[in-house]
Amino acid sequence: MENIFAETIIVLSRIITILPLLLIITLFMGKRSIGELPVFDYLIIITLASVTGADIADPSVPHFHTVFAIIAIAALQKIWTNLSLRYPKFGKKVTFAPTVVMVHGKFLPNNIRSIQYSIDNVICMLRDKNVFYFQEVQYAIIEANGQLSVMKEEHAQPVTKEDMNLPNNPSNISYPLILDGQFEDENAMRFSMNERNLIDLLARRGIKRLKDVYYAEIHTNGNVVITTQNGELTRTSIHH
Repeated sequence: MENIFAETIIVLSRIITILPLLLIITLFMGKRSIGELPVFDYLIIITLASVTGADIADPSVPHFHTVFAIIAIAALQKIWTNLSLRYPKFGKKVTFAPTVVMVHGKFLPNNIRSIQYSIDNVICMLRDKNVFYFQEVQYAIIEANGQLSVMKEEHAQPVTKEDMNLPNNPSNISYPLILDGQFEDENAMRFSMNERNLIDLLARRGIKRLKDVYYAEIHTNGNVVITTQNGELTRTSIHH
């Protein structure tokens, strides 16, 4: 009976110490660890749960080892995150990339198979987006976090200003050109652009290097929107 009481006190004391530690560690890891849940962060959370659960449920597990393991796991996640942000190419290789699964009402079987989804999975996700008539889908994309994004054909979109005889801009799609100083050559090729063209385009706005750009996107109408590393926003066009 005394052993049961002693072990109960140990479990209670571990709960009291572990939960505040987990809160501090989660705040240290940042919103990214509980928001989008990239692959590595998902594994980190599973590991933390396993380590914490074993410590709380089994009084024979050395408590110091658990505390050290939690801190070490959080530090590893922070290092991994910083590497992914500093080296975007590395980040892309260790996580999932967005995948187009439907274009103009047509499913793309090879793309769907490449991410190991079934057609049933995609259809279910489309219905979850209130899409029951698939021919009204212009683009459907499985994002890096596994969620589905849908852009409907223009005729299937909600009532617009144009429908009410008010001025309105045509439907537009944007493609990333620069992500934190890194040139996105695949998207640039859609507009017959290369890195040299883009550098010349930036020079017109007084931006000398790709590394000075935090994010740049190009729209289907040729307009380019640029956000610099210090947060300034500027616009230009490939047609100028």
